[in-house]
Amino acid sequence: MGLKGKLISETEIKGCKDLFHEMFCEKTHHLPNVVPQTIQAVDLHEGDWGTVGSIVNWNYTIEGQEKVVKVVVDDINKEKRLVTFKAFEGHLIEEYKAFKATLHIENEGDNNLVIWTIEYEKQNEDIPEPFSYLQLATNLTKDVDTHHVNQ
Repeated sequence: MGLKGKLISETEIKGCKDLFHEMFCEKTHHLPNVVPQTIQAVDLHEGDWGTVGSIVNWNYTIEGQEKVVKVVVDDINKEKRLVTFKAFEGHLIEEYKAFKATLHIENEGDNNLVIWTIEYEKQNEDIPEPFSYLQLATNLTKDVDTHHVNQ
């Protein structure tokens, strides 16, 4: 495989698509209360919640290891229910020259589909594809949806 790649997951949610998008766009700092086993902290470093250009620190657990990443909110489109995070500091950058995660919610009839797209460039051929991060995003989707449905 090459150094650059793209991974995509699609997960149907039962909860409100607007609430789901809001959680990842404007209320990201609530995630530690919703999924504390995965997200320990989401702190605004610069800017305002829900705005492009804001810088956010994420403390999270993946494959049993605690990690930290600093991201910039690269894009927000409320009509398309889309938000993109671009990593630029932390554990991810040690392995990937570029790492961008996009959350997009689509409607298929009565169904709401959460689509995560991870675009990346590995530092070298020895670095694995970030399948564990795609699984993390899928698990977050399911856990946040369960939280919203049970509210």
